[in-house]
Amino acid sequence: MSGHSKWSTIKRKKGANDAQRAKIFTKIAREMSVAAKAGGADPESNSKLKDIIAKARANNMPNDNIMRTIKKAAGDTDGANYEEIVYEGYGPSGVAVIVETLTDNRNRTAADMRHYFDKYGGNMGQNGCVSFMFDKKGIIIVEADGEIDEDTLMMDALDAGAEDFAANMSDDEGYYEITTAPEVLSAVRTALEEKQYKLSSADTDMVPQTFTALSSADDIKNMNKLLEMMEDNDDVQNVYHNWENPDQE
Repeated sequence: MSGHSKWSTIKRKKGANDAQRAKIFTKIAREMSVAAKAGGADPESNSKLKDIIAKARANNMPNDNIMRTIKKAAGDTDGANYEEIVYEGYGPSGVAVIVETLTDNRNRTAADMRHYFDKYGGNMGQNGCVSFMFDKKGIIIVEADGEIDEDTLMMDALDAGAEDFAANMSDDEGYYEITTAPEVLSAVRTALEEKQYKLSSADTDMVPQTFTALSSADDIKNMNKLLEMMEDNDDVQNVYHNWENPDQE
């Protein structure tokens, strides 16, 4: 659930083993619970919850799990109260890193994040130290198949309010990336779904304005380990960075 390459994220999810899939479901369920408590259990009147349900379904989360999570959150007055906290810092050689968390213990989470940054050649900074290097966007991914007409999809996306459209094709796989302003992501997603497009992903993303390449083997090893540790942390929802990693292209 991280990085600037949504397609890489999708491929990882497709190949996820049971343990990885369970962790993804747990993170989405926590996000869903927070949204339901804050805005109510009806997705038609709670757009944030509606967006998270769409993300859950895109990740093949069973509908029973979704309904159970929402029902529990709606009636849960004594459960854990999670707060959203964003951490920013630098990885090896100045790679910019943003970490979005949902935590019921900010001291524990802050200590974990600081430990990861310090251990793997970076340092945690103040809020705002790297976020100015990113633009918040809505990103919708549609997998290419023989039934999709690229021009029609592009016009449908732009007519629905999208800002940009890009086709990313290779010999063995391809996808279309649709960029929106964050506030119209839900509307564009709904419009495309109503036209029967199958979306692989529809979520907000922090898109880097520039990228940082790593040439040192140690830096590459530490950056991979830093991201791995953050993504494995139960409190972490998303990790964004501007590492120009060839393996993610």
